[in-house]
Amino acid sequence: MIELDELGKGGAVTCDGHELKLTNLDKVLFAGDGRHDPVTKRELIGYYADIAPVLLPHLAGRSVNLNRFPDGIAKKGFWNKAVPKYSPDWIERWQDPSVDEPYYLVDRVATLVWLANLAAVELHPWTSRVDDLEHPTYALFDIDPGPATTWDEVLTLARLHRTALEHLGVVAFPKVTGQRGIQVWVPIETRYSFHETRAWVETVSKLIGATVPELISWNWDVSARKGLARLDFTQNALNKTLVAPYSVRPASGAPVSAPITWDELDDPDLRPDRWTIHTIGARVAEVGDLFADALHNAQSLPSIG
Repeated sequence: MIELDELGKGGAVTCDGHELKLTNLDKVLFAGDGRHDPVTKRELIGYYADIAPVLLPHLAGRSVNLNRFPDGIAKKGFWNKAVPKYSPDWIERWQDPSVDEPYYLVDRVATLVWLANLAAVELHPWTSRVDDLEHPTYALFDIDPGPATTWDEVLTLARLHRTALEHLGVVAFPKVTGQRGIQVWVPIETRYSFHETRAWVETVSKLIGATVPELISWNWDVSARKGLARLDFTQNALNKTLVAPYSVRPASGAPVSAPITWDELDDPDLRPDRWTIHTIGARVAEVGDLFADALHNAQSLPSIG
C-alpha cells in the first residue's frame, strides 16, 4: 500500500525502502466511454501496488514483457522487454544470453510501481523461468475469438476445454482475458520442451475444434479466418507470452485478466471484461487467488490416443 492521494501531479513515495519519483499522476490513460469513468495513471499505480501480493508470485523468476501506453490507450503503445539504461540500480534484471540488453524481473512492489509510472499497462511473463528457459512451467490454451465470434461461442469453446481436460484428468486454471477471450493454463512438470508442450496442446485443441468446426479456423493469416475463432496453440513457445493473471488490459474501464472457476462459465453475468482495477480487489477478497494452485500443481502431460 502506498499513499498517492496526498500527492499533487507528482511527487516521491517510499516503497520497499526505495524512493520513487512519480510523475503526471492525473494523466488520463483510459478515457471514459459512457459506461466507464476515465482512469488516471494515479489509479493504475495504486492498483498495481494493491494487487501485488497476489500478482507477484505469478511473475517471480520470470522475464516480464511490458506493453506500455505513455500517451494513453487511445494511442498506439509499444512493447518493452529490455531494461532502459535510466532504470534504477535496484530493479532486478537478468541477462538473456542471446541479446545484449538485460530484461526485467518483477520481484517486488516497488518494481510494479516504477513500471506503472512508465505507463506499463500490461504485464506478460514468460512461460518458463529464467533458471530453466527451455522448459515451460505451463501448457497454454488460448481461445482467441475472431470478429464474428460471439461471447456465447467463446463460452461454448471454453466449456469444451473444461470437458476435454477433465476427461484427460488434467487440473487446469481458466481466466477471462479482460478483452474478448478466455485462456486456460495447465501447470506442468519442468521436463517437457516447448516442442513437446506445443504438440500436446495442438492435439487437444484440434480434437476440441473438430467438434465445432463451424466456430474454428486454423488459418494463420487473420484475413483468411473469415472472422472465426482460433485455438492458438502456437503461444507455447519460448518467445511467446500470454497476459498475466491480474494484469490490466488496454481497454476502456481498465479491465483485468481475472481468474475464474470452471463453474463460472455457466454464470450468465460472466463477461471477459467483468472485473476492472476498481472491482477485482473485492473479488480477490471474496474468493482469494484462484490461480494460486497453478503455482504448485505441476503435472505430467497424459498421452492422447
